Amino acid sequence: MTSLPTAHALPWRSGLSYGLLGLPLAFAALPLYVVLPHHYARSFGLPLATVGVLLMAVRLVDAVVEPWLGRASDALFARSARAVLLAGAVAAMVQWLGMAGLFFPAVGGQGALGAWLVGGLLVTCMAHSLLVIAHQAWGVRLGGDDLLRGRIVAWREGLGLAGVIAASALSVVWGPTAMLAVLGGALLLGWLTWWRAPRPVPEPPTAALPLWEPLAQPAFRRLLAVFMCNGIASAIPAALMLFFAQDRLQASETATAAFLVLYFICGAASMPLWLRAVQRWGLAWSWWLGMLLAVVCFAWTAGLGSGQVQAFAVICALTGVALGADLALPGALLARLIAGLGAQGQHDGAYLGWWNLATKLNLALAAGAALPLLQWLGYAPGSQDAQALQHLAWAYALVPCALKLLAALLLYVLLIRRESHPAWNPRSLS
Repeated sequence: MTSLPTAHALPWRSGLSYGLLGLPLAFAALPLYVVLPHHYARSFGLPLATVGVLLMAVRLVDAVVEPWLGRASDALFARSARAVLLAGAVAAMVQWLGMAGLFFPAVGGQGALGAWLVGGLLVTCMAHSLLVIAHQAWGVRLGGDDLLRGRIVAWREGLGLAGVIAASALSVVWGPTAMLAVLGGALLLGWLTWWRAPRPVPEPPTAALPLWEPLAQPAFRRLLAVFMCNGIASAIPAALMLFFAQDRLQASETATAAFLVLYFICGAASMPLWLRAVQRWGLAWSWWLGMLLAVVCFAWTAGLGSGQVQAFAVICALTGVALGADLALPGALLARLIAGLGAQGQHDGAYLGWWNLATKLNLALAAGAALPLLQWLGYAPGSQDAQALQHLAWAYALVPCALKLLAALLLYVLLIRRESHPAWNPRSLS
């Protein structure tokens, strides 16, 4: 198979065969980054601050490794697409085994559990990261114009949302056993369809890109700054959602799962709307509008109290629509930038490694800062103290909104204003 044509159309079979692996990859991410901290704090009694610090440490180590994993991805592509697929199969198996060990630890006691959590997360996250980077690089190497790039990313992220929806229901309501069984089957099916996906056109091998070279590109640094600020704004609510729903809203586990499902369903359903926005306003302006929509809809959450489940469901639906922009558009902007810098087909992994490092740092900062801060302010899981719950609400809603507004400002100043300048060119996004 060859690269897709530079046209707006994307056959649904091609989109599905490439994008389906996004389902189990996102399916695995939600239990790792959202459910696992809650699981160790509530089920095993690890202090909230301890869980937060350990998660931050693991994610920082994992993040530092990302650029090397990006170079490994480039080396695999330099050999052949078959080498990428075989390495992906090994990474998928290691990831599944690591997650099984994390949710069913073979040790007891807080010290041993903490060590098990750290070791299991390092192995699992590195396998997951290699698979994610290789899969993303495959999509970047398929090429295309802005709209086609958006559609490639939308297939991957839209099916990823389906994975998150399934993980939300299975891990919160049915437990880790069902979650792991479905994850194993989805990884196998996703890998089999990836084998049949359109394959990038092979490029002549080139010397490996110096590790720090992507950060030497001003355009990449600007896009990365916006992505990180926006990502931290999204990661804080992800880390605190289960605590907010169960303690502040007094929602049942079924209702909590329903919130997550509604949020991600609306995100998936909004993908075609954001692609239409790209046709009308372009990638950067559409992302900017998505950020503002998220702030307008989510800020109201800070005022919700016990029992206001229906109001929160409406907020989940509206912010889910904004989520579609965050998922589909930054990746398409990155793909366009890589092509503009002449790195497409040769050094995609080098840029994606740093991009995924930023994603991990966002999650690390969210867990490592928000959870200990809440404990310092008097909140603990299950707390019914009014002041502690108010602090939880502010951390969950207002802090992310402030960061999201900062991200929107950075997007306008660093990208949109530069794109509209007569001297703008694709190599610099400026």
